[in-house]
Amino acid sequence: MSNIIPVVLFAYARPDHLRRTLEALRANNVPLIYAFIDGPCTMDNIPAVAEVRQILRAIDWCEMVLCGRESNLGLGRSVLTGATEVLSKHEAAIIFEDDLVCVPGTYRYLCAALVHYRDEPRVMSVTGWTHPSVMPSDVVDRPYFDGRAECLVWGTWARAWRGMDQDAKTLMQACEAQGIDVYCYGADLPAMAEVELEKNIWAVRFLYHHILHGGLCLRPPNSMVEHFGFDALASHASDGSKWANPALKPCPLLPKEWPAAIENPECPYLWKTACGTKPSWLRLKARSLRKLISSVAHGVKGP
Repeated sequence: MSNIIPVVLFAYARPDHLRRTLEALRANNVPLIYAFIDGPCTMDNIPAVAEVRQILRAIDWCEMVLCGRESNLGLGRSVLTGATEVLSKHEAAIIFEDDLVCVPGTYRYLCAALVHYRDEPRVMSVTGWTHPSVMPSDVVDRPYFDGRAECLVWGTWARAWRGMDQDAKTLMQACEAQGIDVYCYGADLPAMAEVELEKNIWAVRFLYHHILHGGLCLRPPNSMVEHFGFDALASHASDGSKWANPALKPCPLLPKEWPAAIENPECPYLWKTACGTKPSWLRLKARSLRKLISSVAHGVKGP
């Protein structure tokens, strides 16, 4: 097993997006990439998928392990199976998708964090992304811990990935059984958990995996990462205006002393402010009543 921390890159049919991501990875001197290329889902996608594979085969500035899919797994299954495969071979990994860029130094920063916290069980992931909307007021120039994990340029360990074979709804129900508020990091999470398998998404599973185990995600004091894939080519994203970051600052300096594994107390409040709170009893009753009226109306036959 290599001591090198690889980047796991997920790509599909967006060659122009991929080129931007690869430029950022090259500027970060990434030594090893596992590239998972999903198979085409329609005949129209075949040329773009072929171009993506050609771009990746031509990489000569790092070690490249190509993993081309014959069939189309879709985003959720592709990420889950790919990350599981790589983490069966490596102690830790950093995950990119083909619509993410990062500033120089990001790979080194995340690797240093993964090395520092590798034996700290409560720390389950690290990320290069944060946003002013969810940034605690006392964060200045040091990283901080958040109980809500991240899906935009993130790293984890094989030890923390164990248990990710359970779907988000199962994990959410396990939280409820333990008395954990499933709305504690925003009202968007229960809604996403309900449709995870249907929509073939994956990140909400990782988030509830953290919440169930009291896990923490290390976030930087300023975002090193930008998501530029909010366009017609995106599988699940359409409008990124809410989460667009200001112009990225340079990578923060590595901390002389990494913080203890304690969540910043502002994080749950900030996520609920940004993503909504648990519906009130009256709103839930009104919603149930509307569903009942709708079902009755649709069940009544005309004359």
